[in-house]
Amino acid sequence: MAKGKEKSGRLQVFKGREAKLNRAIFHILALKGPLTIYEVCKEVRTQKGLKNTKYTNVNRRVRALEHAGYLEKAGTRKTQAGFQAALYQLTARTYLAIILDQIDLNDVLQEADRTTVQTLLAVISSILYQETSVGVKF
Repeated sequence: MAKGKEKSGRLQVFKGREAKLNRAIFHILALKGPLTIYEVCKEVRTQKGLKNTKYTNVNRRVRALEHAGYLEKAGTRKTQAGFQAALYQLTARTYLAIILDQIDLNDVLQEADRTTVQTLLAVISSILYQETSVGVKF
């Protein structure tokens, strides 16, 4: 492995300069359910450290998270201006990312029983096999 390219245990969605906004968007949608980008932006601005967040930044983040598979459109809602705005909700991938971000894999390996370890090994092996046989990385 090249120098400086070590793999860390943190997920890409929770790294970098957009990590704080990603977490805020996930938290808001988990608590409030499907919302429009404008409604998400209003909620983001109520959070500490994100008071001056611009709508364009939230819009760009929501669309990037949708493209990455962390958010999906859940329908539309008519706005006060009379337009149809898309409603966004979390996907199963998002819930898994949140859980994986909160657990320590060392604890899982130490505390899991044999059957659980074998099941996890089978699932991870299946994913790695799909990745190598198709040539696509997740």
